[in-house]
Amino acid sequence: MTEVRGGPRHGGGYRADRAPLSDIGRHHSANAPRIPKYYKLKELLVELIQSLPPGSPLPPERTLAEKYETSRTTVRQALAELVVEGRLQRIQGKGTFVAKPKVAQELQLVSYTEDMRHKGLRPETRILEIGYVSADERMAGLLGIRTGGRVLRIHRLRLADGEAMSVDTSHLPARRFPGLRRELPRHRSLYETLATAYDVHLAEAEETIETVLATPHDAQLLGVDVGLPMLLLSRHAVDTSGQPVEWAQSLYRGDRYKFITRLKRT
Repeated sequence: MTEVRGGPRHGGGYRADRAPLSDIGRHHSANAPRIPKYYKLKELLVELIQSLPPGSPLPPERTLAEKYETSRTTVRQALAELVVEGRLQRIQGKGTFVAKPKVAQELQLVSYTEDMRHKGLRPETRILEIGYVSADERMAGLLGIRTGGRVLRIHRLRLADGEAMSVDTSHLPARRFPGLRRELPRHRSLYETLATAYDVHLAEAEETIETVLATPHDAQLLGVDVGLPMLLLSRHAVDTSGQPVEWAQSLYRGDRYKFITRLKRT
């Protein structure tokens, strides 16, 4: 393999001595699968990224195309995949930068605020919208209320160290939690509010995870590209008495998050 020598030089330049992409892998077996040119470039860029600290800028597309003797289209495709994988971060109007390591979150029944503080990050929550909606048949079943009953809907943007991380939407039975709209700003988190103001403690939840693509609205809130893969978590939580408390959906940035769970054989 060609030796990598990458990293910032004085004056903001980069050095990564390379053969053209057409020369890489030339001696592979004739039976080996054909590797797309953009993928070869992507592997080289991964090595470059690993030699740089988070926040380091990458050279412009034109510079990379000239260095590796390939087209800007090939460069763009390689960069796009690295952004999706969370190795790079693209900031509009500024360029492409080496991304911070992904936040590893265990799947457990704790509040976002608790979890971020445990990781040494500064959590922040911005309430985007809070109000009442009528429960359809499915929502009524999840929250244990009648169809058409009032549901408090809380739409929030979550940040860590000032960076947007997720968009959460929680639904709770309004009749069970009177005055929750007033109580929420007085406490650090929703779950703390439920425990302190209503003596309601969550006991367990069923959570599902699936992938979706960022819509234009979500992309604007989270500062990412439209179509970026996202992690959608749906949570149905009940309290210590078994009563439904919350139905929530959280949309996490796929480039900044990974989830961890511990499995035991029974």
